[in-house]
Amino acid sequence: MQFRNFKMVGYVIYGRGSFNQLEQILEPRREDSLPMIFLVDHFFKDKELVRNIPAKGKDKIIFADVTYEPKTTYVDSIAAELKEDFGMVSGIIGIGGGSTLDLAKAVSLMMRNPGSSADYQGWDLVQVPGVYKAGIPTLSGTGAEVSRTTVLTGPTKKLGMNSDYTPFDQILLDPELTANSPKDQRFYTGMDCYIHCIESLQGTFLNEFSKSYGEKALQLCREVFLEKDSWNDESDDKLMMASYAGGMSIAYSQVGVAHAVSYGLSYLLGTKHGIGNCIVFNHLEEYYPEGVREFKKMVEQSGIYIPKGICAGLTEEQFDKMINVSLGMKPLWENALGKEWEKIMTRERLKDLYQKL
Repeated sequence: MQFRNFKMVGYVIYGRGSFNQLEQILEPRREDSLPMIFLVDHFFKDKELVRNIPAKGKDKIIFADVTYEPKTTYVDSIAAELKEDFGMVSGIIGIGGGSTLDLAKAVSLMMRNPGSSADYQGWDLVQVPGVYKAGIPTLSGTGAEVSRTTVLTGPTKKLGMNSDYTPFDQILLDPELTANSPKDQRFYTGMDCYIHCIESLQGTFLNEFSKSYGEKALQLCREVFLEKDSWNDESDDKLMMASYAGGMSIAYSQVGVAHAVSYGLSYLLGTKHGIGNCIVFNHLEEYYPEGVREFKKMVEQSGIYIPKGICAGLTEEQFDKMINVSLGMKPLWENALGKEWEKIMTRERLKDLYQKL
């Protein structure tokens, strides 16, 4: 039997106020006169967080447009601009939600790998390490801070750059940075963690490694979204660690039906990952009955609206595009339904599911 030998994040710092140590963390990573590049979610433009970024000299702050999830063309354009302006950089520092963190990982890789990021959408296609990269989440739930993938929408598919060179060299987990997140966004992103824990813990790839992390992440999600009447600092602390543990659970496992279906939504409609998972999971009683019941309690208790009817009026060609993207996520389907998954999840059955959304 061949066991998987996976790459983890190099260094982790956790704690309220740890963002204030960013300068001393980055200092040893600076190479000669090469700048550090801070890729920051555009949500923070003109906000206090930006004033606390330790940029100096030739360092550059780029406000990343994450209105939609990262596209390979956007990754390539940022990398090309940086090469033109500086030749090379000391590192890429991603500050934001999952899309910003994925963007930072991808740009780091494309600073040293030839061609387009679309060439590396798949498993273990990246052959050259990128420049130094650090991830600082300002939303909790995606697990992007510990993932070995960076999910990108390319010309023909939505698929990650999955490789041992993708994980961050450093992550900084400061729950204070998540305190002012919009309520809906915080919920949708938190549910990304909850849903991938449910999918991992009920998947065919389950093992004690992923189970240990997944059960802890699930417990923390329940404490945050079911056992508390109001949001507080402790909620931020717990959800940040749920995100970390949930991401570690997936490292030795996989997600399932909700993620596989939501990839199709994102590719065709531009639906953001967290809300897309919620839209899909809301209709998956057949696959995750207990999880969906609990999810609906969380939705009700949090007073969140889950959009409906987003696939109404789509053409046959559009349904086909979504189905093709979704069925391309083979490891996810195998984890959810077993090795014979293609006999279970037919194109017709998947189309019926999309029509309910």
